[in-house]
Order: sequence, then C-alpha cells, then structure tokens
Amino acid sequence: MKVGFLHSLLRQDEKLLLEQFAARRNVEIVMVDDRQLGFALGRRSLEADIILERCINHSRALHALRLFESEGIPCVNTSRVASTCGDKLMTSIALEEHRVPQPEVRVAFTPESALAAIEDMGYPVVLKPAVGSWGRLLAKVNDRDAAEALLEHKTVLGSYHHSIFYIHRYIENRGRDIRSFVVGDECIAAIYRWSDHWITNTARGGRAENCPLTPDLVQISLQGARAVGGGIVALDIFETPDGYLVNEVNYTMEFKNSIAPTGVNIPGKIVDYVLAVAGGRE
Repeated sequence: MKVGFLHSLLRQDEKLLLEQFAARRNVEIVMVDDRQLGFALGRRSLEADIILERCINHSRALHALRLFESEGIPCVNTSRVASTCGDKLMTSIALEEHRVPQPEVRVAFTPESALAAIEDMGYPVVLKPAVGSWGRLLAKVNDRDAAEALLEHKTVLGSYHHSIFYIHRYIENRGRDIRSFVVGDECIAAIYRWSDHWITNTARGGRAENCPLTPDLVQISLQGARAVGGGIVALDIFETPDGYLVNEVNYTMEFKNSIAPTGVNIPGKIVDYVLAVAGGRE
C-alpha cells in the first residue's frame, strides 16, 4: 500500500505518525511537501492509494485535498471536513444543523451590527477570527469600550478574515476545558487542558491531564465529529452546569502532548484508520 504523506514542516506529531507507518508491513510512504507541490489539472500528480493530510497552512491543505480528490485519490481528512473545520463559522453552522450543543454564536458583517449583536448578547463575549488556530487573535470582550476598540482594529486590518465578525458567548471554564479525540467511529481519548489563562491551548502553555471517557462525553464527541463529516478530528469542549458544549473542531489535530497522560497510542490509532480507509474497510 502506498500512502501519500502531505505535510509542511515535520513536527513531533508528524514524526510520531511516520514511526507508526514504518512499523506496518507492506506500507510505502510517499512524502509530499506542500511547499514544493504543483498540480496540472487533468493529469495525475501522484501515485498513491490514499493521502494523509498534515499541513500547517489551511489554504494549502484545503486546496491540495480537493485536487487530490479530483484525481480519484481518497484523502484523510476529506476536503469537506477541512473546509468545514477550517472555518469556525462553517463549523458552527454544521453543529447547529446537527443539533450539537455549542455556545451561543452571533455573526455580523459590519462593526455597527457587530456591536449591536454584542450588546444584545451581553458581556463578556469572545471575538474570534473565522479562520485561525492555536488560540491566536482571540479576544475576550468585557465592556463596550473594549468592543468598540477591537471592532475598529479589525476594520482597519482590512483583510477578508477580519471583515466577518464571529462572536460567541464567553463560557467560564473554571481553569480547564476538554479536548477529545475521535478517529472514525470511536472516541479514543480525551484530556483536560488546565491553564490560569482563559485560553487553554497546550500550544499556549496549557497543561494536559487525562480526562475519563464518560458516556455523555463520548456521545457529544461523536455527534460533533459526524456533524463536520467525520474522519480524524479533535474537539474542544466546555463543561457547563447544563452539560457539554462543543467549542471548536480541529481537522489536523496535534496530539503529542496527549499520548502520555491518556496512555493511548494516538498516532497508532490514526495510522490504523488511514490504512483501513485505503483498504476500503471504512
């Protein structure tokens, strides 16, 4: 079996995946660096049974996946999943359409309508770019003065990503949230992410601790994964007195800090799933 390994930089996560592939018999890895990749429409660019996407750049990942799919090569994850999860608004729409609980979300297209939405929702709220990762450019907005300043800054920045105002209700996390990992039809593990800051990403210094897989946590994790198209995803989940809420769904998940606390061979599970998809067993 020939697996195309679509990547940018080889981080620790990618190295762990390559180690797992190397341990499988009769698997050939074809390294595909997205910085060197080129396509000619109508021509097959790569001979592979499947593509595993591990890019850092969202736009490269999304377009490369769709191009490989147009050549008849199955991809994990699919371009549909990448398109949905790569845009927080599209993720929220998918969750809403599938009735998956999430924080209240408002969307506006001008600073004036955004301010009105924030005032109607009530402070504090969180302003997020629709496209972004690692907790970057998130802002907790506590009052009208902060809202006006942030909306002005986003307007002056002027890019497409800052012209859509994505707002959700701030959820008090009491110092932690949950990241759960779904591979295919299985929720394989979850961690608590502890932090003194309201942003708990481990990439921003959050501390990982094993989180037990309760029936309710497994259920909402699988519901959220199916809502965005399935495959291999990590879900950021809030605990509230009324139950769990899905905050975000990540389609090129990082897992290196979650292997030790959970005791789960996450890269091994991913590789098993990729090979099963390539073999037509999923």
